[in-house]
Amino acid sequence: MGSSIIADRPQAHGYGILPPQEGKGLLDWSWATERLSGAHMYWIATTRPDSRPHVMPVWGVWLDDVFYFSSGRQSRKVRNLTTNAHCVVSIEDGTDCVIVEGEAKEVSPGPLHDAISGAYLAKYQTDLGELGEPIYAIHPRVAFGLQESDFVGSATRWRFSAAESR
Repeated sequence: MGSSIIADRPQAHGYGILPPQEGKGLLDWSWATERLSGAHMYWIATTRPDSRPHVMPVWGVWLDDVFYFSSGRQSRKVRNLTTNAHCVVSIEDGTDCVIVEGEAKEVSPGPLHDAISGAYLAKYQTDLGELGEPIYAIHPRVAFGLQESDFVGSATRWRFSAAESR
């Protein structure tokens, strides 16, 4: 994805965010993917049909710059995603934060589905095939990262081209 990612500072008026060349500077996308790959737990925020927010922890895997997770088809989050696919995923770490915004799309059975199931099994010792529930992919449209130790000098926003964020 390298050349299709634009990194800059997020708009955070009143927080004293430094220009991109000051503080630690813009974080590299590899910094974010390392944290996304290494996280054990993630938070997913969805929107209910009546516009109220809903946030829940999920297990997931980060593969090839896409977040994948599984959940029961009748769960609140999946029912929310059925009516509004826009969602936000963040890692459990509040010190080195990574937040990804995108749209969730169900993954069809096939080689990709099998690869995700294998990654899940390796990470969580859980066989998604036995669960029989859907797997969802979230391609990032925009992502944010920051380090608590230098909030004003590390805050980074990555924007992805439409072709990459399907």
